[in-house]
Amino acid sequence: MSNQPNARQLISCEECGLVVRIPDIEPGQKAQCPRCAHALTKVNAKPYQSVIAVSSACLIMLVLSISFPFMSFSVKGLSQEITLLHAAKMLAEFQNVLLGSLLLATVIILPAIYVGLILFLHLEALKTRNHVPSKKQQRLAKILCRILFRVQPWLMVDVFLIGVLVSLIKIASLADIGMGSSFWAFCVYTLLVVKCIAMVDKSWLWGHFIPVVELPDVKEGDTHHSHNHVGCHTCHQINHIDDKRCVRCQSPLHKYNPTDNLQKAWALLFASVIFYIPANLYPMMYTVSLGHAEGSTIIEGVILLWHLGSYPIAMVIFFASVFIPMAKMLTLAWLYFQAQKAQYLPPEESITRLKIYRLTEFIGRWSMIDIFVVAILVALVQLQNLMAIYPGPAALSFAAVVILTMLSAMIFDSRLLWQQPQSDVPEAMPEHLQEKANYE
Repeated sequence: MSNQPNARQLISCEECGLVVRIPDIEPGQKAQCPRCAHALTKVNAKPYQSVIAVSSACLIMLVLSISFPFMSFSVKGLSQEITLLHAAKMLAEFQNVLLGSLLLATVIILPAIYVGLILFLHLEALKTRNHVPSKKQQRLAKILCRILFRVQPWLMVDVFLIGVLVSLIKIASLADIGMGSSFWAFCVYTLLVVKCIAMVDKSWLWGHFIPVVELPDVKEGDTHHSHNHVGCHTCHQINHIDDKRCVRCQSPLHKYNPTDNLQKAWALLFASVIFYIPANLYPMMYTVSLGHAEGSTIIEGVILLWHLGSYPIAMVIFFASVFIPMAKMLTLAWLYFQAQKAQYLPPEESITRLKIYRLTEFIGRWSMIDIFVVAILVALVQLQNLMAIYPGPAALSFAAVVILTMLSAMIFDSRLLWQQPQSDVPEAMPEHLQEKANYE
């Protein structure tokens, strides 16, 4: 098979809805949507060997990251040493099983599944690069690719590493901190996970195992307002407008339905606002020093760091835990409100709003830094009554805020930012079809 299995394929851009035919692209190049510049597909310079090598090294670093001491904490002759798995275990011991599970899933389990699937699928692609995969290989690839791209948004290895660094600076003045062998392995593991995500291309991988099905009535230049197709967000296959599941990967199809989509996005956003209130009112963690326990909210923690002279760390916590969640909720509310108006905008204005949406979706996950800081401190600082840190009730509420805003942004259909001019609606369209076009 060719290194460009998706060449000449029609793809409906998931950002703006424009149907684009992928040109022949050289290794190392990528194809972008001509209307919104969204990356549609790319071909790595060495599509097999490079991904296999990076993913293999990534799994090795993951094993090393959980096999040896991660960090140590010592003060006045007392010391505490933790492994990466110990952080999740300690959260569970303090009645925060959900937070411990979240840490374990986003930092270890889901990344391991993701990288393992990348390695397996590219090894299978290498075996079948000169011939068509068998039916069994296609069925297996269909299942694994669907899992792969649903897992990807929840990988937070890089966010956790920043949380660890913030934790170090936060307690470095209180005690002696030692970095174990697993910490350095985890740093390399983080870089390799980010590299893996950047190297894998959805269209290229799907095209290698299951060929695209061309629809004769869909042509280049159509949009979601043409009402003649439904694009699959899982494999980029263009389907008939009446199909319930993708003919290529069998994933459920989501038609262009502004009313339904905005209702779901608003509901998740309102839920995040509700959780945001206790996340700021209740303590994020409790600090025990010489038998005296004291709780601190997010804002109190920022103020304390500022008074101690840790200005950079205070600003990082403020932006990640206060400014970003609030700004994201306000920005999403503004985007949803504007999308509800269903007004036609010039392409330049639509692109501006799309960039705002992309930035909002990207930065949302970084608010999880504060949760990971709490996890590291709870696991590391456990010297009984001399000094100890426990998670507060706000930690779980704040994690819910981050997850709900992420889900709200992910479920929002950015094609709502690209409306059709009223003059482009066919006057001869029957009334019942006109009504259907307005709601699908």
